[in-house]
Amino acid sequence: MHPRLVAAQTPDKAAIVMSGSGRVVSYRQLVEGSNRAAQLLRSLGLKTGDVIAICMENHPGYFELCWAAHNAGLYYTPVSSRLKSNEIAYILRDCDARALFASVSLGPLLAELPALLDSGCHAFVLGGNAPGFRRYEVAVAALPDVPVDEAAQGAAMMYSSGTTGLPKGIKPPLPVEPVEALTALPIKLRELYGFDTRTVFLSPAPLYHAAPLKFCLAVQANGGTTVIMEKFDAEQALASIAKYRVTHSQWVPTMFIRMLKLSDSVRAAYDLSSHVLAVHSAAPCPVEIKEKMLAWWGPIIHEYYSGSESIGMCAIAPQEWLQRKGSVGRAARGIVHILDEQGVELAPGVVGLVYFETATVLRYHRDPDKTARAHNDKGWATIGDIGYLDGDGYLFLTDRRDFVIISGGVNIYPQEAENLLESHPKVADAAVFGVPNKEFGEEVKAVVVPTSASEVGPDLERELIDYCRRRLSNIKCPKSIDFAATLPREPTGKLMKRPLRQKYWDHFNAEITRQ
Repeated sequence: MHPRLVAAQTPDKAAIVMSGSGRVVSYRQLVEGSNRAAQLLRSLGLKTGDVIAICMENHPGYFELCWAAHNAGLYYTPVSSRLKSNEIAYILRDCDARALFASVSLGPLLAELPALLDSGCHAFVLGGNAPGFRRYEVAVAALPDVPVDEAAQGAAMMYSSGTTGLPKGIKPPLPVEPVEALTALPIKLRELYGFDTRTVFLSPAPLYHAAPLKFCLAVQANGGTTVIMEKFDAEQALASIAKYRVTHSQWVPTMFIRMLKLSDSVRAAYDLSSHVLAVHSAAPCPVEIKEKMLAWWGPIIHEYYSGSESIGMCAIAPQEWLQRKGSVGRAARGIVHILDEQGVELAPGVVGLVYFETATVLRYHRDPDKTARAHNDKGWATIGDIGYLDGDGYLFLTDRRDFVIISGGVNIYPQEAENLLESHPKVADAAVFGVPNKEFGEEVKAVVVPTSASEVGPDLERELIDYCRRRLSNIKCPKSIDFAATLPREPTGKLMKRPLRQKYWDHFNAEITRQ
């Protein structure tokens, strides 16, 4: 199904509901808006395979623009609204964005961006005026709300980490199916979770992340209603389920932890009886947290494992998980293999690198080396996770090869912060990695070798954290810094991060054991 098919049958049905404001966008409005947006893109000269970028808070315009790109055969790149202007500009240049759509709510950031944009990138602002930006609502007002020529479907071009610590685009081939045909993900989510025209789906996470955006688009492709939280709040999430009679939802473990911290009286105050299926992903969920959620919500909590690269997928239902606690499930798309560093397939129970054998094409934009390293000689692909399969094919994850930090369901790649710290005149060497955080799973930690031992102390720690925060989004920056005389490095100069990281995890585990 396609939104325009839903609009033809039930034009006034809610496609989007903003849970905080209560604003509703019907399928008719979504289709008309996406048609006008596609007309705008064509008028700018964008053709099949070109790229647009979207940098906004959770906003109904996200979907209008994504469906416009889909219908016009364009790539659409979501950009985090929490990034600094230089970080946004890097992504725009790297993906060759022909148009940027930003929200007036970004405030001071909008003033910095125009000077950083390439001359061929058209800039539009939604919801107000900003110097250097054209007003989006004015630009589309006089355009016809009819489809453009449709040679191909568009696709999302998400950004992940690169070999240098800078983000790298994941650019899939454009689908060959007609524009109105369902692609693999909406079909798979319909099979796994029953997405259909009756679905009311709550999305509490930022839309610039792959899973929330793609799940919402899949719900709309199946004719359901998406309820979007402007910002996650534990009690308001429960209130939204009750108010909008939510049937399906998607979460990260940090959200579970925050909801479990609500008092019994608050949790009991909301009618959750409409809620028949919840899905979580993005980060490992502590077994005890999932057990508590299942005890509260009942056996409705499903889990899946995938990545922005979309090379494969594992899924596990609640009843299965109770029999295999800690597993992320069996392959739902692709075939899972566990290989050692020499590429030899390992037996059940033996830990190794997780590969997917799949027809999905994985290509990192402008990084052939990273693309090559992600594949073996059989064409199987990996995103660098470590784990094992049990005898029945259930996958258990144990580590991440490249020490990607997962904090509150968000992937953080430490190389950027390491490079930045090493550029500070008072830093001789630096390492950044993830350490335990009871609420978020992990947080960013730095260990720094100062140029002068006399500088060591709280003032230098604060100076370095502030230095990072002025140049990177806060989530990428260290929450705390320890100081050391040296860092462990191999004779080649390669930083041996594992022993540094391990002592923090050993201390954390020892504390848990003593409690």
